[in-house]
Amino acid sequence: MTRALLRLRELILSGEFAPGERMSELRLVKRLGVSRTPLRLALAALEHEGLLRSLNSRGYVVRQFTKADISDAIELRGVLEGTAARFAAERGPTPEAIRPLHEISDTIAQAVHRADYESFERFVDLNERFHAGILRMAESPVLERALEGIISLPFASPSAFVMAQAVLPESREILITAHRHHLGLIDAIERGQGGRADSLGREHALLALANLEVVLDHPEVLERMPGASLLAVPETPGGRGGRLERAQPEEPEPVPNVELERV
Repeated sequence: MTRALLRLRELILSGEFAPGERMSELRLVKRLGVSRTPLRLALAALEHEGLLRSLNSRGYVVRQFTKADISDAIELRGVLEGTAARFAAERGPTPEAIRPLHEISDTIAQAVHRADYESFERFVDLNERFHAGILRMAESPVLERALEGIISLPFASPSAFVMAQAVLPESREILITAHRHHLGLIDAIERGQGGRADSLGREHALLALANLEVVLDHPEVLERMPGASLLAVPETPGGRGGRLERAQPEEPEPVPNVELERV
């Protein structure tokens, strides 16, 4: 089931399936090399994550996302990450627990002003480790599960726009601000300043909204990002996608030969 889930998520985010496309069980069984039971469990899990939409007893279709959807997801991530930072500050992290954050931040400081692609690839790993470190210090499995649900959506994870920052000067400036936020989060957590840590965590997540606006002005960059094919981008007179707008709910066509039933 895990193999089917990971592979299906990868295929959806890479654009293998169009928004509104029905997920045919027979074709997926052959393509993924799994039986129907783990496939159905994987499809149900992806519906729970928000990548698929249920057709009641007729299976699932791929969801479409709007700018409003992405903005909401980013803001919710900020609420959860701010809460994680507050928990970490209030629960008194040990020097051993916070030392890795200092080490990650020191390494980021050396790479954040560089414009080479390798530095940005390294930043993706460092950034994810930084956020995971704060979440670990929050010591809240409930919070961790809630955050996992949010960051599984397109463009909602902390590192969603890092690759755009590798090629867009405007986004690189945002990256430098993000590093300053990291330093502030470490300081607030060390000092036990829960309210300040919460505020910084929320503000830090909102940088993704600024990055979203930058990327929307560069369709050639947007189309290379995972999940871009799921965004509701209307066509402009010149034939290129414009800014995201709120999409209308998909109306699936009748399916005469039902292949998939929900478990």
